[in-house]
Amino acid sequence: MISNWNGTVGRAVRNTSAPVTYGLIALCCLIFLIGPASGFNAAYGTGDELAAAQRAYFRRWGVVPGELFEGTSRAVLTPATALFVHGSWVHLLGNMLFLYVFGTMTEDRMGRVEFTLFYTGCGYLALLGYAAANAGSAQSLVGASGAISAVLGAFLYLFPRARVTSLLPFLFFLPLRFPAWVVLPCWAALQWAAAGRAAQGPGVAYLAHLVGFALGLGYAWARFRDDEGPQGRPGRAAARRGRATRVRAAPAPAPEGENQP
Repeated sequence: MISNWNGTVGRAVRNTSAPVTYGLIALCCLIFLIGPASGFNAAYGTGDELAAAQRAYFRRWGVVPGELFEGTSRAVLTPATALFVHGSWVHLLGNMLFLYVFGTMTEDRMGRVEFTLFYTGCGYLALLGYAAANAGSAQSLVGASGAISAVLGAFLYLFPRARVTSLLPFLFFLPLRFPAWVVLPCWAALQWAAAGRAAQGPGVAYLAHLVGFALGLGYAWARFRDDEGPQGRPGRAAARRGRATRVRAAPAPAPEGENQP
């Protein structure tokens, strides 16, 4: 869910073919609409009945760290199923906006099959890492933010010179344009700072963001480092990609996971 306005991103000025990204967005939206969190499915009831149905739904399809390492097949699959479940409209729309902005270009660079495996694999490992660090927790975790954070990490490596328009609250939300190599590390630093306060109560799974971001950045470096030129500088093809990319503003500061009570 969106809880701050530290930075904003929007649609990239570039035509890309990204059927996997669009398919993931459509699937997440469909699952949300038919689930209890949307409020559209009358079969889940209303009031206390609906609240109970939501808790049961999140517990069934989300990651419950205290149950994950018991070894049951259902629990082992939850880091994958949780990637397609969201806790609220704001949670869903914030994640899907970031997936659209950064996913289309990353998929275009990686290719459909590789991007699919990258997204699901990094998303699974990000939630697994969060669960390992909170092994005694009985709270369920849902959301695609771990996978989307991995996309941000890969985007940072693949398109470091992409211009991202950011809105800074202490400057009265004036739009300022910065390269991705400035904006995304700052976003990661904010997640790191927030992760230290996460134990104060249920809310955003910042650790899953950090794990996903590190996995995405590391994968992109290992997979695409041969594109670099002498002395570690981006090669000509990478430089052209970075200069040609522009990202404009839209109100969504970060993809965020959510712990459900």
